[in-house]
Amino acid sequence: MKTSTLKKLSPSLRQHIITQGRTKKTTGRGTVSAFAKKTLLHCNGGSTLEAAQWLKQHLADGGKLVVTIAGALSSFEIGVTLAELIRQNKVHLISATGANHEESYYRYVAHSHYAHIPRYTELTPAQEAELRDAGLRRITDTFLPEEESVRIMEPHLVKMWQQAQTKGKRYFPHEYFRRLFTEGLIKPDVQANPNDCWAYAAYQKNIPIVIPGFEDSTMGNIFASYTYAGLHRRDKKIRLDPTIMKSGIEYFTWLYDWYMQTSIKHPIAFLQLGGGIAADFPICVVPSIKHDLGLHQQVRDWAGFIEIGSSPMSYGSYSGAGGKEKITWDKLSTKSYYQIIQSDVTVVFPWMAAILLGA
Repeated sequence: MKTSTLKKLSPSLRQHIITQGRTKKTTGRGTVSAFAKKTLLHCNGGSTLEAAQWLKQHLADGGKLVVTIAGALSSFEIGVTLAELIRQNKVHLISATGANHEESYYRYVAHSHYAHIPRYTELTPAQEAELRDAGLRRITDTFLPEEESVRIMEPHLVKMWQQAQTKGKRYFPHEYFRRLFTEGLIKPDVQANPNDCWAYAAYQKNIPIVIPGFEDSTMGNIFASYTYAGLHRRDKKIRLDPTIMKSGIEYFTWLYDWYMQTSIKHPIAFLQLGGGIAADFPICVVPSIKHDLGLHQQVRDWAGFIEIGSSPMSYGSYSGAGGKEKITWDKLSTKSYYQIIQSDVTVVFPWMAAILLGA
């Protein structure tokens, strides 16, 4: 671009213009990283490379990373990449929907019973009912086998809930689930690779997990049924006290301490995979510390925010809210790095993970 052309622009706009094309610098030396550097140059591809490079440098400089998981990413085997990032100490806290958390376990115990149907949009209502009656719960192109997953784990968890009630103990949802590993109550499916289970990797590394809205999951629904005392209750052998399950409020107050303690020495970045409560819940910890606890000067802002999601900004579509909008809520500061990549997580995240892993 000619210098004379640039001079027609205001200084504030001019500083954002890159005249020599996108940066070619990357710390990745593997073939995937090299191919990414050569080909991910524009639009979502360029944004993916830029965000991955920023995040790689953030981690290299001693920063920490929070990853949030929405949609049905665990059923879509996000653990193949996420678990390796955890093992290599590149993820330091995970916020997942109750469904994604439990579905990581379901893949662990029932992998060989899963199936998929690529042309799922062509299914008729009658065919969907056939799948229902066979116990195959469809998630886009993937069938979750209820009998071999949910119903295998349910008796173990119910027993834990009963024990907690008897002893007057209370635990977070993920703490009950982790006992399935610590006590050897479940085994990996014959075709499953335990290393592809992100919940197992988090257990091995003792990575903290936050599950906002646990009741919005299959096992959360089951737990609710055991606590129900209303008019439509059917006789059951046991009835559970709902307070044996620690709440989302308690997860949030736990986050106060984790964020304040961790951010003393480490800037913390935020990688949002999909939209919804998995991300909206933990990102609010910073403005809440500032405004609700009154610690404006004592808290460190999020160092950066990267979102990958297919929901565009539109009327009422909060999941597609951009980084700048988050500034108005004090979720991000004007100095926070941010990048919004409006694309399919199952396409973009593997690229990003490969660059972070040096593949």
